[in-house]
Amino acid sequence: MTAPNVLLASKGHPFQREPFFQMFDAFQQESHISGWTHVEQPAAQVFFNPENAEPYDCIVDYSMPGVFGVGGPPDPPQELKDGYMRLTEEGKGLVMIHHNICSWPAWEEYAEIIGGRFFYNPGSLRGVDYPDSGYLLAANHTCQVVEAEADHPVVEGVDLEFELQDEIYLAPYFEDSLVPLVRSDFDFTYKNFFSPSLVVNDGRMYERGDWTHPPTPNLVVWAKNYRNSPIVYVQAGDVPTSYNNPNYRKLLSNAIKWVASDEAHAWARERNAATAVS
Repeated sequence: MTAPNVLLASKGHPFQREPFFQMFDAFQQESHISGWTHVEQPAAQVFFNPENAEPYDCIVDYSMPGVFGVGGPPDPPQELKDGYMRLTEEGKGLVMIHHNICSWPAWEEYAEIIGGRFFYNPGSLRGVDYPDSGYLLAANHTCQVVEAEADHPVVEGVDLEFELQDEIYLAPYFEDSLVPLVRSDFDFTYKNFFSPSLVVNDGRMYERGDWTHPPTPNLVVWAKNYRNSPIVYVQAGDVPTSYNNPNYRKLLSNAIKWVASDEAHAWARERNAATAVS
C-alpha cells in the first residue's frame, strides 16, 4: 500500500512539541507515512467528518478537547457528534494516543469509540459509577506483547518485551470490545497511583487523600473497531522517553499504517457486521 497521509490533531494537554513532531518527521523520512498535517483544537474539529477528512488516510488524535475549557464544553455540539458518526460509518482509520482517552467527558459515546475513559472527576460509564481515575507520571514498566496477538501488524517488529518510562493510567476500559495487543507488568491498583481530582480541584499533586479505585486491566495498547473504523489506542505518549523509544516508534508507525490499510478496513467492516447481526 502507499504510505498514508496523516492528519495529526493536538492541544488540550501540554506536551513537548519539538521531539513529538520530530518523531513524525522521522516517520516521513523513513517512508512510514507520505506526509503529515498538524491542526490544533478547536480547529481540528472541522476535520471529523467524511468530507473534510477525505484527503487523509487516517487521523492521529493526540488532542484532549472538552477538558479545562479547551476545544469546547465537556459535551460536544451535535454537529460534531454527527460528524464522528458519519466518519466512522465511512470507516476512517483512527490512532488515539495517551490523553486522548480523557476527551469529551460528558459524551459517553466517545468512550465507546476509543474503548474506555480516564476521569478527571468521578463519573459513570455503561451505568456504572466510577471515582476519578488514577495517574502515575514517569512510571518505569515492562510492556509485553500479548502472545495470542504476536502476529498482529501493529506489533510486527516490536520486541516481545520492552521497557518504557511514561505516564500510566488507572481507568476503566471495555475489554469486551478490544483486541489486546500490549500489556504492562505494572500493578494497576490504586495504591500505586494518585488522584487527578485532587490536582485539578485542589492543586494537590501526587496525593490520594481518601481516594480509592478498583483495579483495572493492564492493557496499554489495543485495537478495536467503532462502526467501520479500525482504531488503535496507545496509552504511552506523555514524554520524549517514549517518543524516542524505538519500540514505541515502531508501535505507533505500525498502528498508523495498519488503520489506513485495506486489511484493517475489511476487518473493521466484518466486526461491525457481526455486531449488527448479533
